[in-house]
Order: sequence, then C-alpha cells, then structure tokens
Amino acid sequence: MPEFSWPDRSLLPASDVIDQSWPATVSTLPLGSHVSGRVIGRRPFGVFLLLDGVPNAVGFAEITAMPHHMELPALGATVAGEVIWHADHNRQVKIRLDAWQVPG
Repeated sequence: MPEFSWPDRSLLPASDVIDQSWPATVSTLPLGSHVSGRVIGRRPFGVFLLLDGVPNAVGFAEITAMPHHMELPALGATVAGEVIWHADHNRQVKIRLDAWQVPG
C-alpha cells in the first residue's frame, strides 16, 4: 500500500449528494462540534475522513493544524477532532484532530 492515496471513490457519496446535503451538513456540524470518523485517504497535505453519523459529509484534516513532531494517521484509522471550518467551495468539513491538540 502506498504511503499516500486519494480516497477510494466507492467509499465517498456522489458529488451531487454531497452538494445537496451541504446545508444540512453545516447545520449538523457547527464550528466547535466534536466529530469522529475513519481515515479514507492520505495526502502529503492532510487526511480525508468519512464522518460518523453524517453519511453525506467528507471531513478533511490538513497538516497546517498538525504539530511538527506528529505524523498523519494511518489509512483506516479511527480519529476524532473538532470542526474548525466549513469549506463551501469544495464541500469539506475541516477538522483539527484531537491528537494534534497542543497542551496549553
């Protein structure tokens, strides 16, 4: 298995379904919400997630929120985090993973 991969399209909802569900996704997952999901794709810039309980949503945790000493979670890993943004242009729910939180 390669270190990086795009999400398997068979795991993703159809793009028109994601578009139609976007207002409900944003309403269901307001900023600050805590979510969990499974890593379905790894890229050098972050990981794509299928979010638990929100079947027509795609989450994305980008490395800009990852501390330098951490690594991306493995494909298939279950992760949790906080909703930090809704990217309207590509219908992604941006997530900061709990494992990436820097103790204050």
